[in-house]
Amino acid sequence: MPIKWRSKILLAKIEASYGVDAAPTGAADAILATNIVLIPMEGQDVSRDLELPWLAAQATIPAGLHVRIQFRVELVPSGTAGTAPAWGPLLRACAVAETITPATSVVYNPVSDSHESVTIHFWIGGTRYVARGSRGTAVMRYTAQGIPYLEFDFRGLFTLPTEETRPAPTLTAFLKPDLVTSTRTPTFEIGAQPFVMRSFALDLGNALETRFLVGSETVLITDRTESASAQVEAVSLSTFDPYAAANDQSLLAVQLVHGTDAGRIATLDLASAQLQRPAGLENAQDVLEWPLRLVPLPSAGNDQWVLTLT
Repeated sequence: MPIKWRSKILLAKIEASYGVDAAPTGAADAILATNIVLIPMEGQDVSRDLELPWLAAQATIPAGLHVRIQFRVELVPSGTAGTAPAWGPLLRACAVAETITPATSVVYNPVSDSHESVTIHFWIGGTRYVARGSRGTAVMRYTAQGIPYLEFDFRGLFTLPTEETRPAPTLTAFLKPDLVTSTRTPTFEIGAQPFVMRSFALDLGNALETRFLVGSETVLITDRTESASAQVEAVSLSTFDPYAAANDQSLLAVQLVHGTDAGRIATLDLASAQLQRPAGLENAQDVLEWPLRLVPLPSAGNDQWVLTLT
């Protein structure tokens, strides 16, 4: 019997010890994802470079083996203020701290040390792929009339795939999303100036290194270079001048609020973003739009961006 492409199950759980399988379960750790892409045996092929008495291809040995998995998750809070969303462990494994204030808020912000990791189990058909010690990077993406997404890219330690009994995933913690619209996205501002926004994205820009040495095999997040981009309706320069702001190396606050109901509000703040040189002009439906590029910069440290769920 052929294996159906849509027969996928994805689980992820924070590890207590790095690289030790956290044993995620379908009941507690299932992930509702889209656009899953798996590279199950990433690495290199080391040639033996044998000196042979004839012309022939060389035998190779697989090395530096690791798993790469990419997918999207709808960016929807839990529905209850102060309760972490089911995708929280994924964001935590991207060098992000999670701070919970019961009945009030869940706050995410980048951290420079003590990075967490997740174990990912992925089924297609009856074949289970396991990525221990997984760390990653992510993009928060908002597009008008579209679903807001967290787009993840993880690397994990390789384990030979096996045939295993499929778990029954519980996905009720993933709520239906609200589209990015004027009604459901009431605030988008750059430098306290409201803009008509077509799209916005924040790229966490984590540098992922697979470090496989004798005595230690790990996936590390060794650096971070956040970047943000927005496409907005152009306004008069007397209202907002992106050229002067870029020339002056101005630092601007950016805020995007998505959601209007308690427990479903996600507020993304970039308190100190440098506006870079505008890349050009865009014609969208015969309306002038600006593609803007921003660099979130730290103030006190680890505060380049903050995502607050209330």
